[in-house]
Amino acid sequence: MTVSAEDYLAVVTETIGRVAVSQREAVGRAADLIAEAVRADGVVHAFGTGHSEALAMEIAGRAGGLVPTNRIALRDLVLLGGEPADRLGPMLERDPSVAHRLYELAPVRPTDVFVLASNSGVNGAMVEFASLVKERGHGLVAITSAQHSGRMTSRHPSGRKLSDLADVVLDNGAPYGDATLPLPGGGAVGAVSSITAALLAQQVTVEVVARLLATGERPPVYLSANIPDGDAHNTELEARYAGRIRRGS
Repeated sequence: MTVSAEDYLAVVTETIGRVAVSQREAVGRAADLIAEAVRADGVVHAFGTGHSEALAMEIAGRAGGLVPTNRIALRDLVLLGGEPADRLGPMLERDPSVAHRLYELAPVRPTDVFVLASNSGVNGAMVEFASLVKERGHGLVAITSAQHSGRMTSRHPSGRKLSDLADVVLDNGAPYGDATLPLPGGGAVGAVSSITAALLAQQVTVEVVARLLATGERPPVYLSANIPDGDAHNTELEARYAGRIRRGS
Protein backbone atom coordinates (compact mmCIF):
# COMPACT_ATOMS: atom_id res chain seq x y z
CA MET A 1 0.00 0.00 0.00
CA THR A 2 1.31 3.43 -0.94
CA VAL A 3 0.76 6.71 0.85
CA SER A 4 -1.79 8.58 -1.25
CA ALA A 5 -5.21 10.15 -1.05
CA GLU A 6 -6.59 7.28 -3.12
CA ASP A 7 -5.22 4.67 -0.74
CA TYR A 8 -6.60 6.55 2.22
CA LEU A 9 -10.03 6.73 0.56
CA ALA A 10 -9.93 2.98 -0.02
CA VAL A 11 -9.14 2.32 3.65
CA VAL A 12 -11.82 4.73 4.85
CA THR A 13 -14.41 3.19 2.52
CA GLU A 14 -13.58 -0.32 3.69
CA THR A 15 -13.65 0.71 7.35
CA ILE A 16 -16.98 2.52 7.01
CA GLY A 17 -18.53 -0.55 5.38
CA ARG A 18 -17.17 -2.85 8.06
CA VAL A 19 -18.37 -0.63 10.89
CA ALA A 20 -21.80 -0.18 9.32
CA VAL A 21 -22.32 -3.95 9.18
CA SER A 22 -20.68 -5.00 12.45
CA GLN A 23 -22.29 -2.28 14.58
CA ARG A 24 -25.83 -2.45 13.20
CA GLU A 25 -27.27 -4.27 16.22
CA ALA A 26 -25.40 -2.07 18.71
CA VAL A 27 -26.61 1.08 16.94
CA GLY A 28 -30.17 -0.15 17.40
CA ARG A 29 -29.65 -0.79 21.11
CA ALA A 30 -28.10 2.65 21.56
CA ALA A 31 -31.07 4.22 19.75
CA ASP A 32 -33.50 2.34 22.00
CA LEU A 33 -31.75 3.67 25.09
CA ILE A 34 -31.70 7.27 23.86
CA ALA A 35 -35.24 7.25 22.48
CA GLU A 36 -36.51 6.05 25.86
CA ALA A 37 -34.69 8.93 27.56
CA VAL A 38 -36.03 11.52 25.11
CA ARG A 39 -39.58 10.24 25.64
CA ALA A 40 -39.07 10.68 29.39
CA ASP A 41 -38.04 14.33 28.83
CA GLY A 42 -34.39 13.41 29.21
CA VAL A 43 -31.36 15.08 27.66
CA VAL A 44 -28.46 13.39 25.86
CA HIS A 45 -25.13 14.52 27.34
CA ALA A 46 -22.15 14.02 25.00
CA PHE A 47 -18.56 14.08 26.23
CA GLY A 48 -15.26 13.43 24.51
CA THR A 49 -11.69 14.52 25.13
CA GLY A 50 -8.91 15.18 22.63
CA HIS A 51 -10.08 14.56 19.07
CA SER A 52 -13.07 12.67 20.46
CA GLU A 53 -14.54 16.04 21.35
CA ALA A 54 -15.59 16.12 17.69
CA LEU A 55 -18.01 13.32 18.52
CA ALA A 56 -19.72 15.47 21.15
CA MET A 57 -20.07 18.26 18.58
CA GLU A 58 -21.55 15.76 16.14
CA ILE A 59 -24.29 14.91 18.64
CA ALA A 60 -25.04 18.20 20.36
CA GLY A 61 -26.33 21.27 18.57
CA ARG A 62 -26.03 20.59 14.87
CA ALA A 63 -28.51 20.71 12.00
CA GLY A 64 -30.49 17.48 11.72
CA GLY A 65 -29.60 16.51 15.27
CA LEU A 66 -31.68 16.19 18.40
CA VAL A 67 -32.42 19.38 20.32
CA PRO A 68 -32.31 17.78 23.81
CA THR A 69 -28.53 17.41 23.72
CA ASN A 70 -25.81 18.93 25.87
CA ARG A 71 -22.08 19.07 25.14
CA ILE A 72 -19.63 18.56 27.99
CA ALA A 73 -15.96 19.52 27.57
CA LEU A 74 -12.89 19.73 29.78
CA ARG A 75 -12.82 23.50 29.32
CA ASP A 76 -16.12 23.66 31.24
CA LEU A 77 -13.84 23.62 34.29
CA VAL A 78 -12.61 27.07 33.26
CA LEU A 79 -15.62 28.56 31.47
CA LEU A 80 -18.22 27.40 33.98
CA GLY A 81 -16.27 26.28 37.02
CA GLY A 82 -14.01 29.28 37.51
CA GLU A 83 -10.75 27.35 37.41
CA PRO A 84 -7.64 29.03 35.95
CA ALA A 85 -6.97 28.61 32.25
CA ASP A 86 -3.63 26.92 32.92
CA ARG A 87 -5.60 24.01 34.38
CA LEU A 88 -6.20 22.90 30.81
CA GLY A 89 -3.62 20.87 28.93
CA PRO A 90 -3.10 17.59 27.07
CA MET A 91 -2.59 15.61 30.29
CA LEU A 92 -5.84 16.73 31.92
CA GLU A 93 -7.78 13.88 30.31
CA ARG A 94 -5.70 11.46 32.37
CA ASP A 95 -6.77 13.00 35.69
CA PRO A 96 -9.71 11.11 37.27
CA SER A 97 -10.37 13.91 39.76
CA VAL A 98 -11.85 16.25 37.13
CA ALA A 99 -14.77 13.93 36.36
CA HIS A 100 -16.79 14.76 39.46
CA ARG A 101 -16.50 18.50 38.88
CA LEU A 102 -17.54 18.12 35.24
CA TYR A 103 -20.61 16.15 36.29
CA GLU A 104 -21.50 18.77 38.90
CA LEU A 105 -21.24 21.54 36.30
CA ALA A 106 -23.52 19.74 33.86
CA PRO A 107 -27.27 20.37 34.23
CA VAL A 108 -28.08 16.69 34.78
CA ARG A 109 -31.45 15.14 35.66
CA PRO A 110 -32.17 11.49 36.55
CA THR A 111 -33.82 10.76 33.19
CA ASP A 112 -30.77 11.90 31.19
CA VAL A 113 -28.53 9.59 29.17
CA PHE A 114 -24.85 9.91 28.25
CA VAL A 115 -22.77 9.26 25.12
CA LEU A 116 -19.04 9.16 25.87
CA ALA A 117 -16.33 8.94 23.23
CA SER A 118 -12.72 7.89 23.68
CA ASN A 119 -10.69 6.10 21.03
CA SER A 120 -8.44 4.43 23.61
CA GLY A 121 -11.07 4.23 26.35
CA VAL A 122 -8.44 4.16 29.08
CA ASN A 123 -7.79 7.72 30.28
CA GLY A 124 -8.58 8.50 33.88
CA ALA A 125 -11.02 11.38 33.40
CA MET A 126 -13.18 9.44 30.94
CA VAL A 127 -13.24 6.20 32.92
CA GLU A 128 -14.02 8.04 36.16
CA PHE A 129 -16.77 10.02 34.42
CA ALA A 130 -18.28 6.80 33.06
CA SER A 131 -18.14 5.26 36.53
CA LEU A 132 -19.94 8.25 37.99
CA VAL A 133 -22.60 8.16 35.26
CA LYS A 134 -23.41 4.53 36.07
CA GLU A 135 -23.33 5.11 39.84
CA ARG A 136 -25.98 7.80 39.34
CA GLY A 137 -28.18 5.40 37.36
CA HIS A 138 -27.92 6.90 33.86
CA GLY A 139 -27.86 5.01 30.61
CA LEU A 140 -24.44 5.06 28.95
CA VAL A 141 -23.38 4.60 25.32
CA ALA A 142 -19.63 4.40 24.62
CA ILE A 143 -17.91 4.96 21.28
CA THR A 144 -14.38 3.58 21.24
CA SER A 145 -11.89 1.51 19.24
CA ALA A 146 -12.07 -2.10 20.37
CA GLN A 147 -8.70 -2.86 18.78
CA HIS A 148 -6.86 0.08 20.31
CA SER A 149 -8.47 -0.21 23.72
CA GLY A 150 -7.83 -3.94 23.80
CA ARG A 151 -4.09 -3.37 23.49
CA MET A 152 -3.93 -0.67 26.19
CA THR A 153 -3.61 -0.80 29.95
CA SER A 154 -6.13 1.34 31.79
CA ARG A 155 -4.84 4.60 33.26
CA HIS A 156 -7.63 4.55 35.85
CA PRO A 157 -6.86 3.24 39.37
CA SER A 158 -9.66 0.67 39.07
CA GLY A 159 -8.06 -0.92 36.02
CA ARG A 160 -11.34 -0.57 34.14
CA LYS A 161 -11.86 0.87 30.67
CA LEU A 162 -14.75 2.83 29.16
CA SER A 163 -16.06 -0.28 27.42
CA ASP A 164 -16.30 -2.10 30.76
CA LEU A 165 -18.84 0.39 32.05
CA ALA A 166 -21.17 1.15 29.14
CA ASP A 167 -24.63 -0.28 28.54
CA VAL A 168 -23.91 -0.19 24.81
CA VAL A 169 -20.46 -0.14 23.19
CA LEU A 170 -20.04 1.08 19.61
CA ASP A 171 -16.73 0.07 18.00
CA ASN A 172 -15.48 2.76 15.62
CA GLY A 173 -13.31 0.20 13.80
CA ALA A 174 -10.12 2.25 14.06
CA PRO A 175 -6.84 0.31 14.24
CA TYR A 176 -4.34 0.52 17.07
CA GLY A 177 -2.81 3.97 16.81
CA ASP A 178 -5.76 5.23 14.70
CA ALA A 179 -3.71 6.03 11.59
CA THR A 180 -4.02 3.58 8.69
CA LEU A 181 -1.28 4.02 6.07
CA PRO A 182 2.14 2.76 7.23
CA LEU A 183 5.17 4.97 6.57
CA PRO A 184 8.50 3.53 5.38
CA GLY A 185 10.41 4.80 8.40
CA GLY A 186 7.80 3.76 10.94
CA GLY A 187 4.55 5.25 12.10
CA ALA A 188 1.48 5.84 9.96
CA VAL A 189 -0.72 8.56 8.50
CA GLY A 190 -4.45 8.84 7.83
CA ALA A 191 -6.52 8.52 11.02
CA VAL A 192 -10.09 7.22 10.74
CA SER A 193 -11.69 7.33 14.20
CA SER A 194 -13.28 10.76 13.79
CA ILE A 195 -14.90 9.72 10.52
CA THR A 196 -16.34 6.45 11.77
CA ALA A 197 -17.40 7.92 15.12
CA ALA A 198 -19.33 10.61 13.25
CA LEU A 199 -20.96 7.90 11.15
CA LEU A 200 -22.05 6.03 14.28
CA ALA A 201 -23.34 9.20 15.92
CA GLN A 202 -25.44 10.06 12.89
CA GLN A 203 -26.73 6.51 12.53
CA VAL A 204 -27.83 6.48 16.15
CA THR A 205 -29.51 9.88 15.76
CA VAL A 206 -31.40 8.74 12.67
CA GLU A 207 -32.54 5.57 14.44
CA VAL A 208 -33.72 7.56 17.47
CA VAL A 209 -35.81 9.77 15.19
CA ALA A 210 -37.17 6.68 13.41
CA ARG A 211 -38.33 5.27 16.74
CA LEU A 212 -40.06 8.49 17.70
CA LEU A 213 -41.78 8.71 14.31
CA ALA A 214 -42.95 5.10 14.62
CA THR A 215 -44.92 5.98 17.75
CA GLY A 216 -46.45 9.13 16.26
CA GLU A 217 -44.21 11.61 18.06
CA ARG A 218 -42.75 14.79 16.60
CA PRO A 219 -38.98 14.45 16.88
CA PRO A 220 -37.30 17.54 18.37
CA VAL A 221 -34.75 18.08 15.60
CA TYR A 222 -32.68 21.14 14.74
CA LEU A 223 -32.88 23.01 11.48
CA SER A 224 -29.80 24.76 10.16
CA ALA A 225 -29.48 28.22 11.67
CA ASN A 226 -28.44 29.38 8.21
CA ILE A 227 -31.76 28.83 6.45
CA PRO A 228 -34.91 30.98 6.66
CA ASP A 229 -36.86 30.42 9.89
CA GLY A 230 -34.14 28.15 11.27
CA ASP A 231 -33.51 30.34 14.30
CA ALA A 232 -37.20 30.62 15.16
CA HIS A 233 -37.72 26.87 14.84
CA ASN A 234 -34.70 26.07 17.01
CA THR A 235 -35.47 28.69 19.66
CA GLU A 236 -38.98 27.32 20.10
CA LEU A 237 -37.71 23.78 20.65
CA GLU A 238 -34.81 24.83 22.86
CA ALA A 239 -37.24 26.62 25.19
CA ARG A 240 -38.57 23.22 26.27
CA TYR A 241 -35.15 22.39 27.72
CA ALA A 242 -34.23 25.79 29.13
CA GLY A 243 -31.25 25.60 31.47
CA ARG A 244 -30.54 21.99 30.52
CA ILE A 245 -28.69 22.23 27.20
CA ARG A 246 -25.47 24.01 26.36
CA ARG A 247 -23.58 24.22 23.13
CA GLY A 248 -20.16 25.01 24.61
CA SER A 249 -17.53 27.34 23.22
